Amino acid sequence: MTVANDHVGPAPLHPSADIDPSARVGDGVRVWHLAQIRENAVVGEGCQIGRGAYIGPGVELGRRCKVQNHALVYEPARLADGVFIGPAVVLTNDEFPRATTPDGVLKRTEDWDHVGVTIGTGSSIGARAVCVAPLVIGAWAMVAAGAVVTRDVPDYAIVVGVPARQAGWVGEAGRPLVRLDGQEDLWECPATGRQYRLDGSRLERITAPRPQERPA
Repeated sequence: MTVANDHVGPAPLHPSADIDPSARVGDGVRVWHLAQIRENAVVGEGCQIGRGAYIGPGVELGRRCKVQNHALVYEPARLADGVFIGPAVVLTNDEFPRATTPDGVLKRTEDWDHVGVTIGTGSSIGARAVCVAPLVIGAWAMVAAGAVVTRDVPDYAIVVGVPARQAGWVGEAGRPLVRLDGQEDLWECPATGRQYRLDGSRLERITAPRPQERPA
């Protein structure tokens, strides 16, 4: 195992993990068995990388992300803070995949255009979901397990199925929002009491956290 020179902190990096020397691994990161973090990747502080997970060259993870076992995060993916990537999730990077050129020559890196998945703050991608690049998944969105996402996902949206379609709205606590009685555009989180307003196709939070809550 190799670790970038700027890594500090007591959290474990498992001896079987393969971390390129050029990768930047932040303080408090945990990397488990057989995970691979490729060259020039950035893993923000407090992240957890599960067994057998793959983080491609130049991929960027924000702080406190969780990448679960055997997930594949291909370059040039960009994950904001607090993103959850479930077991065996795939973030693709090739819009027109072929092993060879039209002349039958094995493709090299420069022979195809890398396109990425961008995921906003706090979003969750369920187990075995596939996100087909290029696309953007908004903040606090939730992709159901097994879904295949082929188009952009709005902030706070829940998407399900193959291909994925919107099935509702979700709050920061991960619970589906419920519509307030008699209100077409107002929604509430049953766990936190936070309220949200729907403006066209865009949902925005309109109330602050309760006093006992920690800020999101």
